[in-house]
Amino acid sequence: MDLIISCWPLLLVVIVSGAALRGTHWFLLERDPDLSSERKFPRQITMMGLGLLSLVLAILALPTSETFRDRLLALIGLLISGIIAFSSPTIVANFMAGILLRITKPFRTGDFVRVGEYFGRVSDHGLFDTELQTEARELIALPNTYLISHPVTAVLNSGTIISITLSLGFDIHHLQVEPLLIEAAEKSGLEEPFVHVLEIGNYSITYRISGMLTEVKGLITARSNLAMHVLDTLHGNGVEIMSPTYMNQRPMGEDKKVIPPAIAKVSPEKPVEAEQIAFDKADRAELVENEKQKLTKDLQAMESLLKDSSGEDKEQVKLKIAQVRERLKAVAHKQDELSQDGASAESTAPSDADQPRA
Repeated sequence: MDLIISCWPLLLVVIVSGAALRGTHWFLLERDPDLSSERKFPRQITMMGLGLLSLVLAILALPTSETFRDRLLALIGLLISGIIAFSSPTIVANFMAGILLRITKPFRTGDFVRVGEYFGRVSDHGLFDTELQTEARELIALPNTYLISHPVTAVLNSGTIISITLSLGFDIHHLQVEPLLIEAAEKSGLEEPFVHVLEIGNYSITYRISGMLTEVKGLITARSNLAMHVLDTLHGNGVEIMSPTYMNQRPMGEDKKVIPPAIAKVSPEKPVEAEQIAFDKADRAELVENEKQKLTKDLQAMESLLKDSSGEDKEQVKLKIAQVRERLKAVAHKQDELSQDGASAESTAPSDADQPRA
């Protein structure tokens, strides 16, 4: 009887902790079987922490001497400290940086991002690194500590400003230049174009023509189109784009202008868009992410509707929920495949030695 009485606190802790762990495991993991491996990882870390807490409580409830309990707690603390000490501090720093990026959300999958010297579209972002796909179709894996320690510039999905600069001589009046540049921007498809005079130099004036691009996925092509239309518009109106200090050994008359002759543009039957080739993985990742978010919202709405349904309507809602869950599984599987895509390909990333330590 005395043994049972002495073990009663331990039994109570084991029963309560076991029930709490079982309920938490169902709430975090079993309740939503469509979670991807990336979203499961932090929840599994939470479960591990709760398991360690339950173990500590069980040790404190042991019917033994206080000295023995202290030794067991010291042993567990030593093991945990050893695991942390022998693990790479870079891994821990990247993990914490990944959590911070999840909270702040400075960008999302598919966004154009510039971090330091790197520019591209986000094709994947995990807890330890973020993957960018560049204009050259390269995949760059950037440690999350690099994104935390460097300013991140993200292009808004609602639109961005496209600009180019050029220098023209003082012999061309700015009132002649501004409408031509605005005309070029409008021909390139930009909205609400405007011109700024950036600098009045010793030999030339520097202009910048800018306009709003609403379809940000065509960012690379839009910049090229703007430059081409500026060339065509200025040359077509007799404006010479050349440094005033230009010298040519060929004898030229004063009225001679260096403007190439007009050439009829021949469009290919199937024009190639650079963005479709360069950012193929980022495009697929963005579509998968958008579909996953939509299905998740639909699932939440159906679960709320299920509580207020009854009879035949309730069975139909259950059937729809099952279909959405199956679709979510397929989308999560596709997302995992995209995360693994290109893992064996060569990628450029800052070395760990160059990263700031947490």
